[in-house]
Amino acid sequence: MSGLDIRQFEKQQKQASKDSSIDLKKLLDQEINLFPVKFSDKLKESFYLELSTLLMSGLDIKSALELIEEEQVKPKHAGIIRQVKEDLINGDSLWEAMKKSSHFTPYEYFSIQIGEETGKIDIVLSQLNAYYTTLLKQRRQFISTLSYPVIILLTSIGAVGFMLLFIVPMFSDVFKRFGGELPFLTRIIIQVSDAVQSYFLVLFSCIGALVMFFYLKRKETWFKKYSAKLVSKIPVIGKIVHAIQMARFCSSMGLLLGSKVPMLRSIDLVSQMVTYYPLQLVLEPVSNNVMNGVSLHVSLGKYPIFNKKMVSLIKVGEEVNKLDVFFEKLSKQYSTDVDHQTGLLNTFLEPAMIIFLGGVVGFILLAMYMPMFQLSTSIGG
Repeated sequence: MSGLDIRQFEKQQKQASKDSSIDLKKLLDQEINLFPVKFSDKLKESFYLELSTLLMSGLDIKSALELIEEEQVKPKHAGIIRQVKEDLINGDSLWEAMKKSSHFTPYEYFSIQIGEETGKIDIVLSQLNAYYTTLLKQRRQFISTLSYPVIILLTSIGAVGFMLLFIVPMFSDVFKRFGGELPFLTRIIIQVSDAVQSYFLVLFSCIGALVMFFYLKRKETWFKKYSAKLVSKIPVIGKIVHAIQMARFCSSMGLLLGSKVPMLRSIDLVSQMVTYYPLQLVLEPVSNNVMNGVSLHVSLGKYPIFNKKMVSLIKVGEEVNKLDVFFEKLSKQYSTDVDHQTGLLNTFLEPAMIIFLGGVVGFILLAMYMPMFQLSTSIGG
């Protein structure tokens, strides 16, 4: 190979190395984008509280955003607020800057638009803070109620699995040495233990695949439909989920109507933010009915998801032209109902799960010790 060819070859190698490094960088950037930054409900609660407080104290929006940006612990969260501030400096209003960001819902930035147009931006921000405070409270309440039973259930599964995989086989080997006919319950437990040992990996893989499948399909319509139907059939839990969703609906409608957002716009905005399928399903026809001149309480009364008491109160609210006040009252009533139902769930589930765990473990132990009782009886006879 000549000197010219060697230099050309080296040049090609350098270019290929450079191209591969660029491709690797692109690939890494794509991988990073798989984990997008989230401006969580907790951050929004704090954001709206601080922004409303700073505006009420006399600061302008730009200075208030700068202070909030400096307080952020994570640079990515500071970047979100910085982008809103920069759009504000470039001539956008606050709601337009928030609309450009992918981290705020239409419910939020349209509420802020009404606040800016009416000169009540600080009040709207306080209402948004109250909304997210209630949202987080209900979520924590629900999680804390279910966390103990879930821990007990997982402990039960772990304990039973350990016994079937390790304890029962030890007893089974002992029984084989003695021979003789085993009691019916003992034979059943040994057969279950053998099946679990043989198909443990297959069963574990199937459960993992099923969980992953449902997680990936969680936003599809069919999944929302059937999961909502399933949850509604569960005693107490179904009522809690329904009450939480109705409290959010009423709180959102009260906030928007209180900010002088037209009723049709309010219904449309709420329909964009709700995730509860039964509520999503009815809000569009409710909006169409209202647009065609049907009163709100008549439109809501056509669907069983809205109970008669709620419809009656909304009817009164329409008659006295204070719908926002009545929606706020309904939101508080539903929140009180959530507190009551979660208390019932705690009272019922904790002892029930402990009894279940003790019953299953006791049943397995009884089945394993029955042959020993028979053996001691025959020896004593």
